[in-house]
Parts: sequence; structure tokens; C-alpha cells
Amino acid sequence: MLQRQINRQTRSQNYTLSAPIGGLNVRDSLDTMPETDAIVMDNYLPQETKIILRRGYVPYIELGTRIETLAAYNYENREFFLAGGGGKIWNVSSPAQVALLKDDFSLSDWQTCQFKDRLFLVNGVDAPQVFYLKDNAPVLEDAAFEGEGLIPSKLVNAALIKQRLFFVEKGTLKYWYTAEVGNIQGELIRFDLSTIMRRGGHLLTICAWTQDGGHGIDDLTAFITSEGEVAVYSGSDPSNIDDWSLRGVYRMSKPVGYHCAMQYQGDVVIISEDGYIPLSKALSLDKANASQIAFSDKIRGLVLNRTLHGKYKRGWQSIIYGRMGYALFNVPTAEQFEQHVVNVNSGAWCRFTNIRSHCWGLFRDRLYFGSDTGVFLFDEGYSDNKTPIFGVVEQAYSNLGSNGLKKIQLINPRTRASAKYALVVYTNMDFEERQFDYAANIDRTALSKWNSLKWSSLKNRIGTKWATLKGKIQSQWIANSATGFKASVVFKTKTRGNLIEWYDTGFRYEQGNSIL
Repeated sequence: MLQRQINRQTRSQNYTLSAPIGGLNVRDSLDTMPETDAIVMDNYLPQETKIILRRGYVPYIELGTRIETLAAYNYENREFFLAGGGGKIWNVSSPAQVALLKDDFSLSDWQTCQFKDRLFLVNGVDAPQVFYLKDNAPVLEDAAFEGEGLIPSKLVNAALIKQRLFFVEKGTLKYWYTAEVGNIQGELIRFDLSTIMRRGGHLLTICAWTQDGGHGIDDLTAFITSEGEVAVYSGSDPSNIDDWSLRGVYRMSKPVGYHCAMQYQGDVVIISEDGYIPLSKALSLDKANASQIAFSDKIRGLVLNRTLHGKYKRGWQSIIYGRMGYALFNVPTAEQFEQHVVNVNSGAWCRFTNIRSHCWGLFRDRLYFGSDTGVFLFDEGYSDNKTPIFGVVEQAYSNLGSNGLKKIQLINPRTRASAKYALVVYTNMDFEERQFDYAANIDRTALSKWNSLKWSSLKNRIGTKWATLKGKIQSQWIANSATGFKASVVFKTKTRGNLIEWYDTGFRYEQGNSIL
């Protein structure tokens, strides 16, 4: 009798998966997340065709105290950089010529606003300060404002609206504005919003709101309270009933802190308990829909967790870094900080870690942050003050072009780097959560390049250490034995001297019933 022959032939398939340029996603389930998103993306920036390791930071100036304010002053081609901390304010425009401007302040968390040749600083406890140049020499002194019932030290936030200065009075629903357009000192007039706002609380911030990307007569003025009420006015003179009209009072999620507002592409993004939300979206919808239109919708779960446990902590701030094309949100977490970062062109998110930053500031188009003891220059060099940068990416699960069972034999992460580096790369299958340690960039001869050893001789074929060729895109297959229906690439680096770019990953796998 003839024996029946069974065909155990397997089919080898190739699949190329783009690097997770869609960025961090903590909104969608693992089963429905787009394959070009990431479950975890720490210290890697998503760009249009690749992801890149963020650069590091270096010391700028040591001041011996925690820095909570960084503010730039620009007027007639003169640029100055101020730092506030430990009850003091310094001129730190040049690290070689640091000058103490004033001390004996009770708080160092200042809100700032520049108008004409004056930079105003307020914190709700100390007398308002004004910085300017007198005979080409920098001066910091008490601001010269007065008004009926005004307690200058209670001014806690400042804004420039249509050539007029506005100030928030701490702990109240009152604001103050200059009596005449263009004034930088003199009389302030009070306006009480308590008859307008129905939910109580206190006023946090005032901002000019436009949707045309510029400043003009059609700009609106938004007053935002701690309870998430927003009163929107048109006009330019609150003392003139014919020129100051209430357009409406709206509700949104509760804002977080006095630094909650950021101008963004003609809109205003608010740091709130529900996420980072544009006014143009929030004010036209009920609060229940806010999460669906949040600027940070993809990372809403992460933001919710951080605001739940840290909304009263100091350090919340947002800033746009045009040099690299991203917006950064500083987030206090327990005794540490993290930064939620978004590519302003693609809307893709990631997270920065291991940066202890109490505040951020821009000076001459460079980004700086205040630390426990001084100021650091960010986006400089390839290490965090000589310590490694830890990068980790867990890409979303992909079926690699086939819904069937598959055994991944080889993977090929195509990367470019400025120097040799070590990498741990492997695949998790079907929503498992295996973790393997970082491989450090220590440029040891003991690190094996691809194909210099047989795959079977590697002690850990899942987490593979390898080195890339300087300046060239490395494309070479390595062993990766894993079986399942969906795969997630885990890409981890620990570097002290590299700019790493990841473009895509090639897969070669077998499929069919005979692979088990």
C-alpha cells in the first residue's frame, strides 16, 4: 500500500514595516492601533519619514539654586536672558558675565509679558517688576502702576491685548488693564468678572485669540478661570460699552496652572485636566466631547494620569521650539519631570524622560531649561550632561501583511548613526510583554557586528547587540526567532555619543500550519 505523502512545505514571506512615524498612542487598544504608531516612544522623535533619537543637554550656567523662570527680552536688536530662582533674578545673557539684578523675592515662579521696550514680571506675591535698558544698561525695578483698590503685589499674570496691558489679580475673578492704549506705567482700571462667571473659582490667564494666524482688529480676548469657564470679548477698550462686547461664556476642562496657555498656529492651546485642548475646539462643544477634539487626543490617557496626580505641582508649561519643529509640554510627575512632545507638522507625539526641568525658555532661537542648580542648554550634544540617553520604542502590533500564523526568522531594522552603537532589538508576539535590558554605546571591540558571529552562537538571540556603519544606512538581516499572529518591534538604545535614525524594519517569516 502506498503511503500518503504530506506536504509540509512552508511559504517564506517578506514584509517591510515603516518605523513608527505615527508616534506615541495610548488611546487605541493594542489590537486596533495602526502599525505605524507606538505603544511606547521615549526619547525618540517621530518625523515624516523616520524617527530620530533626541539630542542631549549641556550646562549653560551654574547658579546654585533651583531655577523656576526663564525669560527672554528682545528690543532693537538687543537680546537679554533672565533667570529667576531662590528669590533672585539674574541676567544670564552671557555665561561669562552673569549679573545679579535683584534679590529678596518671596517667589521665583514669574509670569512674564513684553510690551514695547519693557518686560513685565508678576508672581502674585512680590511687587511687579519691569526690565528695560537705561543708557544701554539693564535695569530691573518695581513697575510703576497704581489704581483705586489696587494691591500691585497681587498681580499674578500678564497679557498684551491690542496694544494694552492686562493683568490678573490673584485669587479673584478681577482683572486690571491700562487706562490708555500704549501705556507702560500709570493708572490701571479694574474689571470684575464675578457677575459673568457662574462657577466661581479665580481667574488664571488672559489671552488674545485669533484663528487667522496673526494679530488684528478682529482678535478676541479670552478670560479663563480655574473652573474651566471662558468669557470671550470682542473690542479693545473695556471702559467703552460700545467697544467692548461679551460674545459668550463657555465651558471647557479645568486648566492647570498660570502657565496653561500657549499660542499655537493662530489658536491658543490650553493645558487642562482633559488634555492639551485648542480654544477653537473646546469653546464650541460641551465638556463631554472635549477628549474627542483634544490636541493631545492620542495621548489623552497619559495626560489624564499626570493631571490626576500632579495638577497642583509647579512646573506645568508649554513652549514651541521652532528650530526642531515641535511643541513641548513640561509635566511634573512625583519628584521628577517628563515632557510630552508633538511634531507640529504631523501631530505625532513622543515623550522625553530623564530631564529634570522646572521651567523652559527660548533665547536666540535655542531652547534652555532651569534645573535644580542652574540652567542647561537643550538640544546640544549627544548625552544628558555626560550621562547616557535612554531610548526605547515599542512599535504597535502588525500582522505583517498576513492574518495567519507565522514564524519570524529574520528582521532588518534599517538605521543610520553618527558612530558605532549597540542596540537591543527584538519582537514581542501576540501582546506579550517581554523586557530586555539596554545595550550601552561604549564602543567596545567585544560588541559583534552583524554576521561576524553565527546567529546560533549569540547568548541572547532575541535581544541582539550590533554596531552600524558610520553615516550610512545599515541594511542587514539578523536572527529573530518568534512565532505568533502579530508582532511588535522593540527598539532600545543607551547612547552617549550618537545621532540615531530609524527608517523601517524588514521581516522575513514562514507561514503555514507546519511551523509549530
